[in-house]
Amino acid sequence: MAARNRSGLGQWLRALGPGLVTGAADDDPSGIGTHSQVGAEFGYALSWTFVLSFPLMVAIQLVAAEIGRVTGAGIARNLRRHYPRAVLVAMVALLLVANIVNLGADLAAMGAALALIAGGNAALYTLLFGIVCVIAEVALSYRRYAELLKWTTLSLFTYVAVVMVAGVPWGQALASLVVPDIRWNAAYATALVAILGTTISPYLFFWQAAQEIEEQHRHHAKPLCVTPADAPAEMRRIRTDTLVGMGFSTLVSLAIVFATAATLHAHGIRDIATSADAAQALRPIAGDLAFALFALGIIGTGLLAVPVLAGSAAYAMVEMVGLSGSLDARLRDARLFYGTIAATTLAGAALQTVGVDPARALYWAAVVNGVLAAPLMAMMMLIARNPRAMGRLTLGPWQTALGWAATLVMAAASALFLYMVI
Repeated sequence: MAARNRSGLGQWLRALGPGLVTGAADDDPSGIGTHSQVGAEFGYALSWTFVLSFPLMVAIQLVAAEIGRVTGAGIARNLRRHYPRAVLVAMVALLLVANIVNLGADLAAMGAALALIAGGNAALYTLLFGIVCVIAEVALSYRRYAELLKWTTLSLFTYVAVVMVAGVPWGQALASLVVPDIRWNAAYATALVAILGTTISPYLFFWQAAQEIEEQHRHHAKPLCVTPADAPAEMRRIRTDTLVGMGFSTLVSLAIVFATAATLHAHGIRDIATSADAAQALRPIAGDLAFALFALGIIGTGLLAVPVLAGSAAYAMVEMVGLSGSLDARLRDARLFYGTIAATTLAGAALQTVGVDPARALYWAAVVNGVLAAPLMAMMMLIARNPRAMGRLTLGPWQTALGWAATLVMAAASALFLYMVI
């Protein structure tokens, strides 16, 4: 019985992949900075938003995963096949801009975190982290790289450890999940939009769809639109993987908010610009252990998120022009794919060296993501309901309702954000 239980657990863990990595990559250093600022400025007041965003996040990531697995093509390739080229070019261009800026912010946060721990030049560390990530994506096969990314998700447990030593008043914290503390002011609205923007991000859609295709190729399977008999088992796997990944992401985000609310907010610290600022601010309040865990978590999550950001851009680029690209391909056979990974990563790393403020750059990345997210989600919903793309496996009524609900919520949040910017 024990052997069967271990075997069952092993099979369940092996089934986790694209959804787990995607969810974990959502807690990148820039997202950690956003959640730290939310906890520092508002305490527990915005915790309820994670309960709201979780089902919406699951719904739209399921749509992305199913598009990839059912059609055997990524989101950009499906846009190229079925919709006007101008739509495709605009969305991929916006994705590239947002991803480069996000990469810059994440790499800068990693460099700053390492400088806090070990001393030295943060800008040099930023560049070195970028180079290491590029080499890993180019040199490793998809199977090895996917396994590496799965293990890297364990770095997020550092934030579970932080929250355990932060002295959180759990009664108040847990109550905030179900009793909204709504404040009618611009700062609160901005924070609400920032949470949704860092939770439901366009690069995650492209990545999860592409990883389902990579998994399909790894197992020598065919798209589900060709083999619909395989759909029930595959859809169950995708649902489990996505639910676990998005649930993990949400719990870690809450842990960061709770930890910074219990420490920074409780001690009157309200302004946090980056995740590295949050780590440094924790030190005199929560001690060296919390500081070290928080800073190490920034580096670990960055090593997970940077390849996802660069990889999603690369998949979108090659699909846009009708070429193939894969982390299993040899360099000479996928020059545009690996070139995009290298160019976006190193361009992001270079932003800090040319005087671009990472925190300010991240603000503008949020603007670009706000412009891109809702229209892209709407196009994904059209693809997922299109029999020409999905065959007999178009979205069912419940998934359709949740997917459009997520799209409408994101459209409203983006409109509010852009209104405040303008």
